[in-house]
Formats: sequence, structure tokens, C-alpha cells
Amino acid sequence: MTTATWFILLGVLLLIVGFTASYIKTVPATSAIVYLLIGFVVGPMGFGLFHFNPLEESALLELLTEVAVLISLYCAGVKMPAPVTFKRWRNPLQLAVLSMTLTVGLVALFGYYWLALPLGAAVLLGAVVAPTDPVLATEVQVRHADDPDRLRFALTCEAGMNDGTAFPFVMLGLGLMGLHDLGDAGWRWMVIDVAWASGAGIGIGIMAGCAVGWLVQKLRTTFTGLEFLEIFLGLGLIASAYGISLLVNAWGFLAVFSAAVALRHTELKLAGLKQQYSAPTSGETQPGKAPKAIAHVHQSSLAFNEHLERLAEIVLVLLIGGSLFWDSWSWRAVGFAAFLFFVARPISVHLGLLGTNAPMRLRNLAGWFGVRGIGSLYYLMYAIQHGLPEKIALELIHLTLVVVALSILVHGISVKPAIAHFWRSQRT
Repeated sequence: MTTATWFILLGVLLLIVGFTASYIKTVPATSAIVYLLIGFVVGPMGFGLFHFNPLEESALLELLTEVAVLISLYCAGVKMPAPVTFKRWRNPLQLAVLSMTLTVGLVALFGYYWLALPLGAAVLLGAVVAPTDPVLATEVQVRHADDPDRLRFALTCEAGMNDGTAFPFVMLGLGLMGLHDLGDAGWRWMVIDVAWASGAGIGIGIMAGCAVGWLVQKLRTTFTGLEFLEIFLGLGLIASAYGISLLVNAWGFLAVFSAAVALRHTELKLAGLKQQYSAPTSGETQPGKAPKAIAHVHQSSLAFNEHLERLAEIVLVLLIGGSLFWDSWSWRAVGFAAFLFFVARPISVHLGLLGTNAPMRLRNLAGWFGVRGIGSLYYLMYAIQHGLPEKIALELIHLTLVVVALSILVHGISVKPAIAHFWRSQRT
């Protein structure tokens, strides 16, 4: 495709999105389905106007998916309720750690015994498809921090955390293939890749988020009328937390999500606001107080970053559609997706939530809505850039693209009716 054709294609796609946004809200489908179908039409499955080769463009795709996931993690983090308590976060923690680990194990067994993959490649496949996606799962994410839906909170929080907790298993898979040093008996993997990288990532994120929140509040109270470009502060927090994490070999995805959660928690605490609050906007007054504009960083930067998230979703889902051929839909790939959706995810969720007070309806829906997407593509491109053999890379690309495309379709079609039924059952 020429440059002009690309601009026309993206322009038409953006116009379609703009004109059909209100209509899509009324039908049992998501906007990602529209982007994917357009990718099918203009890609090898349709008119063949373009074909995106993930193997040849793995470096570019790694960068695009990395940025998309970082922005999405920030958006998810600043919508998390404050204060953070173990009671509230227990279920998401178990989903992000226990359920995800179980999913990796089940997929690895399936990949090794059924797909005849080498053990390292089977573990890597499990790590690639196990984490749920914060980019494409917007329909099952919390709308705002005061959203009372336990299902939305659990899935959003899980997606925010397991995009970082999956990284140790990616390194384990690479190590089993001789592409990463695991140490004697796996000691280096346990100490560095699991304990240090996870703990340091969370710690860096908390310190960065608290520091930005405290500094903004301090400057506002010291210098009256001081204004900030909150959009840039939010982007700066993402880049700083992620960059520092990479510098010290910590998991940056965990750092960004933790930074966003800590930022919101700090700003509300310092402002003396509680969870159920309504911050006054410019020109509004509270009884007995002078007019005051409250524009928290986490609030002001959210809308902008959500627009960036949507743009990234459009481009990446279009590329997914343009990467698939008709013969990509092999029984091998479709069967693997069915195993992941109907066996591995539900079993891991129910086992991971054992001993909790999560109602059965929530467990069933959480077991179904394990949306796979941009995060899976990032981990796979990361592995390819770290020397994954071409034959294995092609096989994993084939399986992952089909899983992501089917997830967009089947989860996208079922999400609105399922969520509506869940809410009706809650009221009865």
C-alpha cells in the first residue's frame, strides 16, 4: 500500500468510528469487532490491499503494543478505588497470580502434549496467552472509580496486574529454550525474575505515583493559582516509572499500574476526599468556601490517555485483521483457542478463587471474560526480539493471532448481554 492509501484507509476507519460510536452502544458488539472486520476486508482475507507480517515487523509491533499496554495500564490504574485494601483486592490478586499461573500450566501441558511443542515453547505460549488484556477489555472494565460492579473491578484489576506477573513465565519459557539465563536449578529466575523484578516494579510504581501526587499538592498549596498540564504529568509518570524499572531490571508494566493507583490514592488522601466524592469544577462553589478548581492529575490525564488508548486499539486491531489468511483458521489453532476459552480459563478462575466469598455468578463470568489481545502480542514480539527460533515463532504467531481474533469476536459479541444479565441477577 502507498502512503496515500494508508492515510485514506485510516481516515475512513476513523470516520466510521466517529459516525457509528452511538450505534455500536446499542448493539451486541464492540468497536474492536468493527476494526477487526475492516482488517479482514482490506487484508489477505479480503481485497488484499495490504498484508502485515508480524515476524518481519516484530520490532515495530513490539514498540506499538508496548506503548498501547502502558497507556491502558495507566488508565486502568487511575480508575481503581481508594483506599487500597486487601479485602477489596483479594479476588483480583488471586486471579492475577493464582489463576494466571494455573492458566500458564494448563496451556503448557496442552501445548506440549497436544500441539507437540518443545517444553520451553509450550511454557512461553502459556505466558503469552494467559494474561487478560487491559486494551481490548474496555467493555468489562470499570467505568470510573466509583463503579460498584464487583465483576468489572475484578477483571480490570486483574488485567492491570497480570500484564506484569506474566513476565516471569515469559522468561522461564525463553530460559528453557536456552535464550535466557535461569541459573542453577532456576535460582536466578526465582530471585531475579520473580522476586526482585516483581517487587521492585511495584515499589518503584508506588514511590513514583506518591511522589507526583504529593509534589503537585505541595506546589498548589504553596503557590496559589499555579496551574499544571496534567496531561503531560500523567504521560511523564508513565514514562518515568517504566524507564526506571527497565534500568533496574524490574517489570515496568507492574510499575506503571502501581504508579497510577498510588497517584490517585495520594491525591485523594492529601485533598481530604473519600471514595464517593464529587470534585468541584471551575466556577462551582462549595458552601462556605471560595471558588476553587480541582483538577487532579489522575482525573485530567485520564480522558486524554483514553483517547490515545482508543487510537492504539484501532491501529493494532486493524493490523491483526491484516495479518490473517483464510488458511490461518486451522483446526489446530481454533482448537487451541477453544481449549483456552472453555477449559483453561474457567478452571483456573474457579480454582484460583477457592476459599473466597466471590459469588458463583461472578466466578462464571470472570471465567468467561478472559479477553486476550494486545498484551499477548507484546509478549510474543518481545520473545521474538530475544532470539526465538523462526519455526517456533511462526507457529506461536499463528496460534496467538487466531486466539486474539476469536477473543475479539466471541467475547465482544457476548459481553453486553452477559453483563446485562449479571446486573439483572444482582437485583433479584
